[in-house]
Amino acid sequence: AACLCLAEGGVNLWVIRRVPYTEIDWKAYMEEVEGFANGTLDYTQLKGDTGPLVYPAGFVYIFLGLYYATGRGTDIRLAQYLFAGLYLLNLLLVFRIYSRTNKVPPYVFFFMCCASYRIHSIFVLRLFNDPVAMAILFLAINLFLEDRWSWGCLLFSLAVSVKMNILLFAPGLLFLLLQRFGLLGCIPKLCICALLQVALGLPFLLVNPVGYLTRSFDLGRQFQFKWTVNWRFLPEEVFQNRAFHAMLLLAHLAGLGLFALHRWHRPKESILALLKDPAKRKPPSPPLTANNILWQGGQQGIIFVLFSSNFLGVCCSRSLHYQFYVWYFHTLPYLLWCTPTTKLAHMPKVLLLGVIELCWNTYPSTVCSSLSLHICHGLILLQLWYGTAPLPAPHTPPPHRKPTAISKKAQ
Repeated sequence: AACLCLAEGGVNLWVIRRVPYTEIDWKAYMEEVEGFANGTLDYTQLKGDTGPLVYPAGFVYIFLGLYYATGRGTDIRLAQYLFAGLYLLNLLLVFRIYSRTNKVPPYVFFFMCCASYRIHSIFVLRLFNDPVAMAILFLAINLFLEDRWSWGCLLFSLAVSVKMNILLFAPGLLFLLLQRFGLLGCIPKLCICALLQVALGLPFLLVNPVGYLTRSFDLGRQFQFKWTVNWRFLPEEVFQNRAFHAMLLLAHLAGLGLFALHRWHRPKESILALLKDPAKRKPPSPPLTANNILWQGGQQGIIFVLFSSNFLGVCCSRSLHYQFYVWYFHTLPYLLWCTPTTKLAHMPKVLLLGVIELCWNTYPSTVCSSLSLHICHGLILLQLWYGTAPLPAPHTPPPHRKPTAISKKAQ
């Protein structure tokens, strides 16, 4: 990890100096936060050249700091260096998580770092807000692993306030909070998340609360077909159809329900036991760890629950754009190697990583690339489902009527 972080510092510098910067959303970000800097508190009036502001208030404050740090958004090279630093910080947080899980072979980390062109592009050549949200999320997960749930919930909520894709981790986090604290114990943690959202959005809520909520948390926003990575093989009328969106939502909820009941939860225990105080459960819940999942004989681990919750959401997403790759890229090695792996199975898993990378680097996306991406996602889901299935109870033979005589020497 240390060697790869040093190498990544050089790779990012080389990319910044040698590969031309591509303007996509940075200018629009700066125009949106400039309106706030000029005193506009009506969220419906904050706009950029790509359209209205559609991110929560945390995005405004963080990118306002970048706005002033980069000379009102004009110093692009400085912004690239800042995002290169964010890339290294994000990588350190990810490595710290993986060192706690101790699942992934070390050579796989090379493919998670230096070999991904698209991720470097998202960070230092496009300057999207997605990496900012993910870095804050990985910091929150590190706090969860340290059993600092209140601070972790605070940072989780901050990540949500930068971009809503972090909500894909929310079902897993709710399950973990119920598992760790019970219903009454998790209410204060949920209040922390809610109060931070209110505090960050308060200046806008006081002026136009409906405008702020509908713009920053618009769950029904339509995506443009020309940018989709995962549904290119569908006709555009099907892609835009509300019935198709409803079907994806039902598939997402069904997947979460199945994983919660049969992979996250301990077998032979009612799911309603999560609502009880952990000390009053029979048997009492063992402490949460990074990844002691069912096939190891314990309860579900923190990392598995959070990463699989997010992955289910990505698989059922209405559309994936190129910058969305960072939503789950750093979780893929864990999802592939968290299950028992034979020696012969390592190479197909590395190949799967390569095919996913190839799909995300195909621009514009094609029928073949989008179908291949779904096939890869389906294979990962299958190995998560079957690879973490609880082992059957061992069969104990009936005792003999007469105990077998044992010699003194054998004793």
